[in-house]
Amino acid sequence: MAYPPRLAHLATRPVVVAKLVPTYSRAHHLDEEEAAQRLSHALRGRLLPSLLEEAWVAMKAKTKRLNEDGLLEKVATTLKDRPQRPGRVVEVTAGWSAFLVLADLEAGTASEAARRVMESPEGRQRAQEGLVEVGRFLAAELTRGR
Repeated sequence: MAYPPRLAHLATRPVVVAKLVPTYSRAHHLDEEEAAQRLSHALRGRLLPSLLEEAWVAMKAKTKRLNEDGLLEKVATTLKDRPQRPGRVVEVTAGWSAFLVLADLEAGTASEAARRVMESPEGRQRAQEGLVEVGRFLAAELTRGR
C-alpha cells in the first residue's frame, strides 16, 4: 500500500462513492441511488485501494509545502463537516470512460466484450490512465476544503 492507512480511514468507501456518484450517474443515465449502489459494490474489491493510491500520488504531487501529516489533516478538515458531500460533475473524458468501465466490471454490470477489451494491453493501459485521472479528481475533492 503506497498511501498512509489514515487516508483509508478518512476516505472510506461511502465518502469516495459520494464524490464519484454525480459523474457516474450522469454518464450512465441513472438516478443517484442506483448509481451509488453500483459504485459501492464496485469499490468493495481492489478498485478502491487502487483509486486511493492514485489520489495520494496526486495529492503529494500537488503540494510541496505540506508533509504527509499536514496533507492528511487537510483531508480530515475537508471531510469534517460533510464527509459525504457530493463531488462535482465532470465531463467524461477517455480516462473517465475507462474508469467507468472498470467500475462496471467490478460491479458486474459490464458486458463480456468490455471485459475482453479491458484485459487487452491497450485496455490495461487505458484503465491505468483512467485510475490516474479519477485519482486526481478524488484528490482535488478530498482537499478542496478550508
